[in-house]
Amino acid sequence: MLHARTTSAGSARAGDAALWATLAVTTGYGFHDAATPSLTLDLLLPLAVLAVAVPWSRHRPAAAVVLVNGLCVVGLADPATPGNAHVLSLAALSCLLGSRVAAARGPLLVLAGCAAVNLAACAVLRAHPVWWFYALSVLPAALLLPWLTGRHWRGRRQLVREGWRLAHSLEERQHLVAERARLTERAEIAADMHDSLGHALSLVALRAGALELSPDLTNSDRADLADLRGTIADAVEQLRDTVAVLQDPPGRNTDAGLPVDDTVEDLLSRAVASGVPVRWERRGVVPPLPPLIKRGMYRVVQEALTNAVKHAPDCPVSVRITHEPDRTRVTVMNAVPSAGGSAHAGDGPARGDGRGLIGLHERVAVLGGSLRTEPDEDGFHVTAVLPHQATARSGMPTPEPLTVPGTPDRPREPAPPAEAAPHPAPDTAPVPAPPESAERLASVRGEARRRSAVAFVAPVVAAVFFVPSAVYLAWQLTSSVLPPSHFDELPVGRPRAELAPLLPARAYPYPPDHARSLPRPPGTRCEFYRSGRDLLADVDLYRLCWSGNTLSAKDTVPARRA
Repeated sequence: MLHARTTSAGSARAGDAALWATLAVTTGYGFHDAATPSLTLDLLLPLAVLAVAVPWSRHRPAAAVVLVNGLCVVGLADPATPGNAHVLSLAALSCLLGSRVAAARGPLLVLAGCAAVNLAACAVLRAHPVWWFYALSVLPAALLLPWLTGRHWRGRRQLVREGWRLAHSLEERQHLVAERARLTERAEIAADMHDSLGHALSLVALRAGALELSPDLTNSDRADLADLRGTIADAVEQLRDTVAVLQDPPGRNTDAGLPVDDTVEDLLSRAVASGVPVRWERRGVVPPLPPLIKRGMYRVVQEALTNAVKHAPDCPVSVRITHEPDRTRVTVMNAVPSAGGSAHAGDGPARGDGRGLIGLHERVAVLGGSLRTEPDEDGFHVTAVLPHQATARSGMPTPEPLTVPGTPDRPREPAPPAEAAPHPAPDTAPVPAPPESAERLASVRGEARRRSAVAFVAPVVAAVFFVPSAVYLAWQLTSSVLPPSHFDELPVGRPRAELAPLLPARAYPYPPDHARSLPRPPGTRCEFYRSGRDLLADVDLYRLCWSGNTLSAKDTVPARRA
């Protein structure tokens, strides 16, 4: 178990290192491609932030997204362009957020908060329209679309895992059906032996007892008949043991696959060696026990340990074996898992079918003992009391135990009365509970529907909020472009009507402050046009100054103040 955990942790660290290296390469490429790169802000700071955010993406994926979104906010302060390589890191961690967090509400609030911070940064920095377009289109897409991809990936993995789980469950149920058929056949064989051979032995013992009372027999003949009756009594006892073994479920590896001399101590030693936190103690003097009782003790401890490891992994298990003068008490207790759920699958019908504990009840009952399984606030308890001499009885319908007439030391045990099965009225018949596979399928389908609803609603809401503004801003940026060739063809002193074919449909409405503050010829009004269609870069502006309807001056305004 410790080796498996170490391997898993090593794989996680290797995956984080590979992701960090990939994102570091993209960051380095962005640093190399920047017009005026800053070693601290454009390379060292992003690498340090990624070194923290990538490991956090496993345990705090929302915080990792917020950290990388902060890098994008810093990128909005770049006067040359808002675009940078950090958006790829943001998309990668947003995808991990969707694949590692099952809930939708919390991540959506985080994504909405990041988008609001980006817009607030544009407002505080008094960013140009290109920066606003970037914050309204590229950054929301990098946050939302990868998150939806991650959720789809998570849902697909969950469906595949649940499918394999259901297939494994069906396979186990098939084995249980086959085992039940074998058990039924063995019980029928036991009943036939009890009814036929047991009846014949009883008649022989009865006639031997009657012959002992004959006045014609000598003392030697009577002694021989007494020995014969004792031999028949021993045969009846052996028949009881055989019937008990035949009624014991053969599919639970009572002897198969285990050494003949395997003991409870060996079982517990193997469990401790496998990493199970078992603490056990033995009280009292160990008496000589029949093989059936030893096997019964072994199976009680084995079944309880199996359930504890399956339903409460890594929780401590305590085993106590107490030997009393005429019986042995076996107590196994496992603690409640830290998640706070039920500590055992057998404590209610909603958690598994409990066939292991049902079979354990039958086994202990065959040996003449009792079994109690119950949960409490401390964990789950399994307590078995086994007599030192096995008596054949079972919860299954079996014939009345055999007795030999004329032997007072072996009294007839009354058979337990058969409980009459209730016969509910047709109009009050109970509705059968749906199978567990149907419940699981309904749960998975419900989760898939909710995930599909979120995947549909989230983009629609984001589109209603961001898309109209982004589209309108893109239209303004592209419809006010004056190509450089047309700018060179504009002669000064010509009327506007003559120059209209060379001019765009509208002027650029968002010139920066340094362009507005340039001196202009007296008595003129100036208009600005963009020199290119790049939506993610700040391009040079063309200024045309008009005196009335006549072009009186033209010049080029650099994108950034010199």
